[in-house]
Amino acid sequence: MTAATTDLADPGLLASDRRFAVWDWLRRHDPVRWQPVTGAGDARGFWSVTRYSDVDRILADHAAFTSERGTLLNLLGRPDPAAGHQLAATDPPRHDRMRAPVQRAMGAACARRYAAGVRDGVRRLLAEGTGAGEFDAVPVLSKLPLVVVGPLLGLPAADWPELARLAAMCAAEDDPDYQLPGGVAATLQRGHRELFAYFSTVVRQRSRTPGEDVVSLLLTMDVDGERQRPGAVVANCYSLLLGATVTLPHVPAAALAHLAGTAGYAGWAERPDLLDSGVEEALRWATPGSHFMRVARRPVELSWTGPAGTRTVRVEPGEAVVAWLGAANRDPAVFARPDEFDPARSPNRHLAFGSGRHYCLGSHLARLALKAFFAELFATFVTVTPAGRPVRVRSTFLSGFKRLPLTGQPRRRERT
Repeated sequence: MTAATTDLADPGLLASDRRFAVWDWLRRHDPVRWQPVTGAGDARGFWSVTRYSDVDRILADHAAFTSERGTLLNLLGRPDPAAGHQLAATDPPRHDRMRAPVQRAMGAACARRYAAGVRDGVRRLLAEGTGAGEFDAVPVLSKLPLVVVGPLLGLPAADWPELARLAAMCAAEDDPDYQLPGGVAATLQRGHRELFAYFSTVVRQRSRTPGEDVVSLLLTMDVDGERQRPGAVVANCYSLLLGATVTLPHVPAAALAHLAGTAGYAGWAERPDLLDSGVEEALRWATPGSHFMRVARRPVELSWTGPAGTRTVRVEPGEAVVAWLGAANRDPAVFARPDEFDPARSPNRHLAFGSGRHYCLGSHLARLALKAFFAELFATFVTVTPAGRPVRVRSTFLSGFKRLPLTGQPRRRERT
């Protein structure tokens, strides 16, 4: 199969590095491509965009593209039950009124408040999960998001492993390690049902006994003169958990998969001044959430100039457009040497957190967790080397790993 005929809805595409060659060909030859799909409800297919400029525009232009008719490919052709209630599935201006108090609660001040606890949690993860010799980085990293999101939502640490498993079922429903015997639909249904049931219980508890967590904030904030209904609070808790647990672990995993056994690891580890810029590069490199979907509200024309000259595509109202973030973050028109991991890269206007009004609410906390992880990792190991073949997740959304065997050479620490 050539790049020109590759099925972009194939979950196996993200499980191989072939996706980079496909995206590169599409950016140069067919950056706004129609992808037919069968069995997607009333949708015939979707438009696929791979250039940075188009991805950025589609995610930011809420006047032309709505988020209320599904934001991921697994909702193509079906109504989104969270539309108008969940932040990710609500358009401005209601979205902005819903977002403002949550943004204040999860902004830079929140990151500073949780910083010490996150650092301690990361230190425990590495101490308990790596030990001496060979280890699989994925189980260690799978606990990273809940070091942040658990306290933020006030969730007991004992619940975290099960929450991470259910979240994986909702984001990697095509992967055989997460899929139920009933197939994709059954896997999504079970994952959604159990997570919503879990958060329904949490919301009922917070209604009776409010705390200082984000769940309590969601229950007490007013939007358009009325309190949020419990169902809307549950939907937003689900969104926050899913956004963290299925994407954050795969940023350090992708960086380590690339740097392990190379001079690149030590080159970054010995430069503490590059911690911040290196984290941004790891985000660009990994882009764990590979796409977001929007649906056109009105006719939109997208034009480009390629080897065959200038072409224009007209996207009709009601047609879905999938913006491939991973392709945009490797666009040579924006990033010099995009296929090199450069921890000193600047500027680095990656789209790993999205763009526009739906820019990731948890970006401050994600950066906090990633900086803490890499700082502790570099303080723990002089080098890391591959200890086996990494295995990627099979998914249309999640670009990540489910196995990453490594061997670490411990760093000798001075006695105090």
